[in-house]
Amino acid sequence: MTKQRDYSLFEAELTGAALNLQLLRRLLRWMRPYSVTFLVSAVLVLVMSSLQVLMPIVISLVVIDGLIQGNDTERPDFGMTDLTHWIADVGGMHPLLAACLIYAALQLGWASTGHWHRMTLITSVIKGLRDLRQDLFDHLETRPSSFYDRVAVGRVMTRVTNDVEALYELLRGVGTLIGEFVPFFVALTVMLSIDVPLTLILLLALPVMGGVTGLFRRATSKLFRLVRQTLSSLNQDMQENLAGMTVVQLSGREAKNLERYDAINVENRAHELRSARVETLYGAFTDSMAHIAIGVVIWYGGGQAVQGYMTLGEVVLFTQFINMLFHPVVVLGEQTNILFRAMASGERIFQALDWDEKIHEPAEPVTLPPRLAGRLQFKDLHFGYDPGVPILRGVTFTIEPGEKLAIVGPTGSGKSTLIRLLSRFYDFDDGLIYLDGFDLNRIHTRDLRRRIGVVLQDFHIFSGTIYDNIALGNPEVTRDKAIDAAKKVNAHTFISALPKGYETPLSERGQNLSQGQRQLLAFARVLAADPEILILDEATASIDTETELLIQDALRKLTAGRTSILIAHRLQTIQEADRVLVLQDGHIEEIGTHDELLAADGLYATLHRLQFQETA
Repeated sequence: MTKQRDYSLFEAELTGAALNLQLLRRLLRWMRPYSVTFLVSAVLVLVMSSLQVLMPIVISLVVIDGLIQGNDTERPDFGMTDLTHWIADVGGMHPLLAACLIYAALQLGWASTGHWHRMTLITSVIKGLRDLRQDLFDHLETRPSSFYDRVAVGRVMTRVTNDVEALYELLRGVGTLIGEFVPFFVALTVMLSIDVPLTLILLLALPVMGGVTGLFRRATSKLFRLVRQTLSSLNQDMQENLAGMTVVQLSGREAKNLERYDAINVENRAHELRSARVETLYGAFTDSMAHIAIGVVIWYGGGQAVQGYMTLGEVVLFTQFINMLFHPVVVLGEQTNILFRAMASGERIFQALDWDEKIHEPAEPVTLPPRLAGRLQFKDLHFGYDPGVPILRGVTFTIEPGEKLAIVGPTGSGKSTLIRLLSRFYDFDDGLIYLDGFDLNRIHTRDLRRRIGVVLQDFHIFSGTIYDNIALGNPEVTRDKAIDAAKKVNAHTFISALPKGYETPLSERGQNLSQGQRQLLAFARVLAADPEILILDEATASIDTETELLIQDALRKLTAGRTSILIAHRLQTIQEADRVLVLQDGHIEEIGTHDELLAADGLYATLHRLQFQETA
């Protein structure tokens, strides 16, 4: 039995976690190929952080205490005083100038290493997330039609775009945190060596800031989740409106759709503003804490300096180190915000990657011969898209090689479902379909779909040229083969009349071609692929009368020597079929030639009369 799935899980509002180690471990899989550049970035950030600590030491301990005050400091200056005097002696200059040169070199080194640290980090992150996005796209591209029947495309797009971008912010922020905490511990060590009581007083502010950060995290967690959800809804609504813009404009729904979009946008704006207010309040608090700490240093340290227990340079050094002491906590609060967003986004991404729904592929697929005869057998086929709602009910019939079978019936009778099962867009386990005696469930979908050509009423145009849309990347479809196919289906004439011929770029959905031209292009695409089975699903509907004869001539060439299934309501197409199968409520009501079914005066005859308004 086909596994029943809860598609609402894919649409579920994921909460995320502040720290999901399992998710981070999975994410490292895509970062691992770039571990060398990550290591280089880590070394650079250590150098950058060290230089960041040395600069205020040169100003306070070397210049203020040593050169201006004339005090011999016993504080850890990491050799900056000795280096200053050595450069002054070697260069024959005043020590103050030597100290300035050292400070300038430290500043230049700090800026350079910081730049290269950020560039190597960002490069590695971008490459890793590029691979993740490609794997996600590849995974989503192989999900079956049943998945996209039930999951909104806009939500899928959000996972590939916005959610991957959130992971970028997270990984970049990790490098930022490393660059903050290295000087934090170095500065803390120096401060403890200078004055333990003052350092401990300043450290009392850290638990307060940590507690406020925790409150901030709880206050914003729900807000950020709501922001992501409304943004996803905005993407979904926008995609639906742009995809159906013709219908929107024809039905005059612009104002109504704008009202709906505006409602979602207003909701998103409200959540964004609330989160911005909380963030602003948190930022104001952390800034105030830093200024209060400077005041404490000036009050306490100034008193110590007056009494001779601290030097002026040490007081200045404390004020400069306060930023290194408090800023990591501030950055940690900011990164907590980003971390929460990224955890929720990561859950959504890996939920999509873990969505294992797919078309069943045989463990040992059969090998099809180079050319199939094209005999199709449907045996007692039952199928429904939803449990308890059958679409096909025991369908059994055979199509002989080269035969043209037309399938007709009221809307919802199962016509399109038959060809979807034949093309293996859905799994079925109640009934059998044979192709030249091979069970369809034992044929790999890749091999099967190469042997089946499908022409739909809504012919999809990809971005690219006319030739690109005929070949579809198939290396066997050369330019000569594409041109030959276009000539046979009467498409070569209009293609040649285009400004660049087969190199003419097509606009989105081929809007620079008429409906008839797009249909002829669809025929050329199928003929160039040369499949043994041909399916025309309403392929001749909505064709202007000017190209009617061209279409019919192309159809005759396209179906010649091929087993063909024609789902159409046009009389001429049905009359040219060898047989007509009539579906009603998922079962075969009638089957026979056009004349036989008219003579039987059954459902087909009724549909025939209704089409031409011949009913009483």
